Amino acid sequence: MTTNPTLSAPAAVLRGLCGGAVHLPGDAGYDAARAPWNVAVDQHPAAVAYPGSAPEVADVVRAAAAAGLRVAVQGTGHNAGPLPDLGGAILLRTSAMTAVTIDASTRTARVEAGALWLDVVEAASPHGLVPLHGSSPDVGVVGYSLGGGLGWYARQLGLQANSVTAIELVTADGELVRTDADHDPDLFWALRGGGGSLGVVTALECTLYPIEPAYAGMLVWDWQHAEEVLTAWTEWAATAPDSVTTSWRILQLPPIPEIPEPVRGRNLVVIDGAVLGLDDQAEAIIAPLRALAPEMDTFARVPAASLVRLHMDPEGPTPAVSATALLGELDAEGVTALVAAAGPGSGSPLLVAELRQLGGAVGRSLPGTGVLSHVDGAYALFAVAIAPTPEMAAAGSAAGERLVEAMAPWATGGQYLNFAETRVDPRTGYPADSWHRLTAIRSQRDPQGLLLANHEVPTGG
Repeated sequence: MTTNPTLSAPAAVLRGLCGGAVHLPGDAGYDAARAPWNVAVDQHPAAVAYPGSAPEVADVVRAAAAAGLRVAVQGTGHNAGPLPDLGGAILLRTSAMTAVTIDASTRTARVEAGALWLDVVEAASPHGLVPLHGSSPDVGVVGYSLGGGLGWYARQLGLQANSVTAIELVTADGELVRTDADHDPDLFWALRGGGGSLGVVTALECTLYPIEPAYAGMLVWDWQHAEEVLTAWTEWAATAPDSVTTSWRILQLPPIPEIPEPVRGRNLVVIDGAVLGLDDQAEAIIAPLRALAPEMDTFARVPAASLVRLHMDPEGPTPAVSATALLGELDAEGVTALVAAAGPGSGSPLLVAELRQLGGAVGRSLPGTGVLSHVDGAYALFAVAIAPTPEMAAAGSAAGERLVEAMAPWATGGQYLNFAETRVDPRTGYPADSWHRLTAIRSQRDPQGLLLANHEVPTGG
């Protein structure tokens, strides 16, 4: 669509949106308002609006269309890196819309667009219920869910996108609608995994699960054992039951007070995750990993709500760069290649070099699921470096790219787009037939391309 970065619409019209909760370039609050969670991403929208309700979202969408502007939506601003220049867009921040309602009788949650996973976990926990949350407490529920959602119960219960039961959204023509399996099922299918190109989601409903407490924890070794542990973990993961979901990581932890003293400033190998089942079943599943004699072992029966912080992901705005790929099964050469690129002696500055265990329900296409019914591959590779300066960002990006290149012989060619924080071809996130259907739905629902998403589904493509 045609955009006008110079704001041909009167500034007074924009300032009148959202009860005046709008920031324009030059305003005192503009720089804080435009900043995403990853503060290494520098975005400069034409305006930033903070709606407090679904009708105010609709007002912003209609005003943007009238002004020749596009609309980009962020709650927390995770995964902002793939967005193009926002000079011709209103950045719609949903962080004022945070209501969470739990219906324990139906085991469902209704979650507004700005709510974080910690909000939902804490609301559901008193009822003995948990959502399919991710590894970070401060990730937004809506963005995570629209992109798939890979959490600690995924190999048993699937992606969070497919536990979404209803979605409320403002369409590109400014109408507020509700969709579920019985109401506009094509749109419902496309939203569950199709990202933010199909509407501005104002709330969603999702299934909660009776998991309380959970069997979860971590195993920790010095990183000198990286190759030994990775070899054993990949052999174990190839036949592990669906009831267990884990990750394997190399961590190079800085010597800062926020990190617990026993591991502060150390280079480590960590396996963490959760097992659905009785204690004796869980212990039998984890036993081959415990046999590797970790120096720290926290696997135990714990409050399910604690799993939202199990992974120790950084909270709050953080400057970072990352790289990712989907991998198939790893042989001995693959294990050696990964450790050589990110482990002892590599010189890598990466804070994290991680493999998320896939397979199980994550790898199966089930009836009634959305566009992202499953993810092909054995592992999701994810590399992160902290980037407070341009020099550190360049070094971290190069290290991530080197790791991805080193693992290219084992890559599937696909992408899990929630982990892709740089611009990639979004077609790599979907099977070909699903992609064609998804682009057809986008073309029908937003033919002018008003909505601007981080991994944008094109119109007519």
